[in-house]
Amino acid sequence: MDRPDDGDPVDLTGSALPFEAVEFPPPSATVRVTFGAHSRRGRMHAVNEDHYLVLRLGRHQETLMTSLPEQVIAARFDEYGYAMVVADGMGVTGEGEAASHLATKTLVHLVRHFGKWDLRVDDRVAESVMARVEGFYRHVDATVKQHRDAGASHPDQTTLTAVFGAGRDVFFAHVGHSRAYLSRDGQLMRLTRDHTLRGKRASTVATAPLVDVNISARDLAHVLTDTIGMRGLGPTIDIEHFQLCDDDRVLVCTNGLTDVLDEASVGKILASDWSADKQARSLVDLAMGAGGNDDVTAIVARYQLPS
Repeated sequence: MDRPDDGDPVDLTGSALPFEAVEFPPPSATVRVTFGAHSRRGRMHAVNEDHYLVLRLGRHQETLMTSLPEQVIAARFDEYGYAMVVADGMGVTGEGEAASHLATKTLVHLVRHFGKWDLRVDDRVAESVMARVEGFYRHVDATVKQHRDAGASHPDQTTLTAVFGAGRDVFFAHVGHSRAYLSRDGQLMRLTRDHTLRGKRASTVATAPLVDVNISARDLAHVLTDTIGMRGLGPTIDIEHFQLCDDDRVLVCTNGLTDVLDEASVGKILASDWSADKQARSLVDLAMGAGGNDDVTAIVARYQLPS
């Protein structure tokens, strides 16, 4: 049978149907994620300067009317993506809370209005997502600077660490010394690097103004080289892409937790059979019991992937 000359013909002889499910990544809706999130004010702070956020992004197809039987086209089809965000504000008289609040709020607005909500990720999509997220972070940084310079809400500076993705594909974007960890098969892996003098390689010369987290902190682990809202050209933004395995656990937390808990203790809790909520709560409780001078925030996600 002749076909219109509208491009190269598609030969379906002896092949599977062109839209057979095997040709597409598994729907992200088949990945089950449970979350736990807890945050507490440090004893040395008048207010909790940490802010956190857990989002579920989704899209769906709903069949309103059809002559096809239900087994051919379902009444509804859903796919989901998830995001976790932690921001740790820094300031000497409470301005840090305003900075972390503004950074988190601005990031959400950017995702809502300009995000493409890519829920099926290949190499090309991954590159696009990473470029878009860097643009979002640059915009958040500029917004915090503008508010500080205008004196509108007096924000100072903040860390900003996000873990987000759909299906098996997950990304993280990071500025500061909050952290993200992956626990897999009982082994703890740190995903992020601290943007502090201690976290810098010995051969790296800091070219940006240094930020002291608080007046009393003088050790290298607390002198930041990159923050959201820093003066100058802007921070280094770390963005990476990785793939999940079944039963992976991800932790996003502020340095109020990692300053007082060693990674062996963190790894033990994340490797436990406790729910994500109990793991997050236990991490915060342990950190507060071990010192608790700084604000402590922990978000835990547990992933169940289809076999």
